[in-house]
Amino acid sequence: MSTTKDMTRGALLPLIIKFTIPLIMGNLLQLTYNAADSIIVGRFVSNDALAAVGTSNPIMTLIILFTQGICLGSGVLIGTAYGAKQIERLEKQVSTAFVAGCMFALGITAVAVPLAPWILRLMQVDEGILELATGYLRIILCGLVFSFIYNYFASTMRALGDSKSPLLFLGISAIINIVGDLVFVMWFSWGTYGCGVSTVLSEMLSCIFCWLYIKKRIPVLDLGKKWLVFDKTLLKETVSYGFVSAMQQSTVQIGKLGVQGIVNTMGVTATAAFAAINRVDDFAYIPEQNIGHAMTSVMAQNRGAGEKERVKKAFHCGMLVELVYGVLAGVVLLLFAEPIMMLFTEDGETISMGVSYLRVIAFMYVVPAVTNGVQGYFRGMGDLKITLWSSMINFGARLLACIPLVFIFEMGIMALPWAYLIGWGAMMLYEIPFLFLRKSEVGNKW
Repeated sequence: MSTTKDMTRGALLPLIIKFTIPLIMGNLLQLTYNAADSIIVGRFVSNDALAAVGTSNPIMTLIILFTQGICLGSGVLIGTAYGAKQIERLEKQVSTAFVAGCMFALGITAVAVPLAPWILRLMQVDEGILELATGYLRIILCGLVFSFIYNYFASTMRALGDSKSPLLFLGISAIINIVGDLVFVMWFSWGTYGCGVSTVLSEMLSCIFCWLYIKKRIPVLDLGKKWLVFDKTLLKETVSYGFVSAMQQSTVQIGKLGVQGIVNTMGVTATAAFAAINRVDDFAYIPEQNIGHAMTSVMAQNRGAGEKERVKKAFHCGMLVELVYGVLAGVVLLLFAEPIMMLFTEDGETISMGVSYLRVIAFMYVVPAVTNGVQGYFRGMGDLKITLWSSMINFGARLLACIPLVFIFEMGIMALPWAYLIGWGAMMLYEIPFLFLRKSEVGNKW
């Protein structure tokens, strides 16, 4: 029985919510087993180990977000073809993007592994934790191709209306990763390296689970030898959508890398606090991206089917969900900042830094909720250049704001939430006029 879903029919608000919930739960699971690395090494190894894992993660997250962007851009084309019932084109699109993505992931691994120490030094990583950070980063990089394959399978299934199956496999993978962390770190005493091995192993297994499920339950993706079909005529369009989407996904993380470099100049305690903060911040922020991705999938299918009225309604419903979530996320962080930070470390100064940061940024999450909703619309309509430029403006503004706030006004780690707000605000100022200029595509009434 196929698990794909035609999203050109049915009530839109329940559809978007039902589609979004597995996306959010999936990312929360992924963040949970990523956070498990930080929690376990922070509490059972050392503060240096927490800082080493934390300072390596932005680099790996940047690379993973880039590959996820390729998956998301390809997913727009797949969803449009599925909505238009162009099955032959859909099959070629799926296989072409898969082959190209695997080659890209393997190429990045081959280049980045030997350059790992140089990359970390560029980020001003403290020499005292450089060896730990380098080893951890190299291990994680070796699993990049597995990360791409899982994310590609998941993105393709979502483009066809199935957001539940990827969640199941990610849940199994998360359990394996957490158990692996405990075994390799606490039993074998492998420290940060054990966390890296556990992560790669769990990613590899999630790929296998997805592959087996597709063969049995999703006939349209059971391509057999067609998985190796490489259509050069589709590659250009795939690269165009995938690269722009990948750049859009990556630009904010590039800004985070710049911010990480600034934080690393504040000492190991600030680096450890920022490692924990980033984990918590991701829990609050990434679901807003998921809602935008759900909007993209629904709009892409309806655009392919020529359902302009449903595109307009999907935008309204998605923005409502974004705003409600933005408020709830802020309330949770405001109330529980201290116990959340205490999960990561027992160091009083590290906890104090993190709590102060979280209680300020809790009031700001409504702003990125709006920007993610608007980006979901533009991606769904196939206009990825606006999302790319708005993301570049975001990270540029946040980095430019961070430099004087830290080095001139000496605000320390408390400069970061205000720099982020400036970045999100600049992003919104760029996006909103384009949205109103294109209102004819979503209706005259907003």
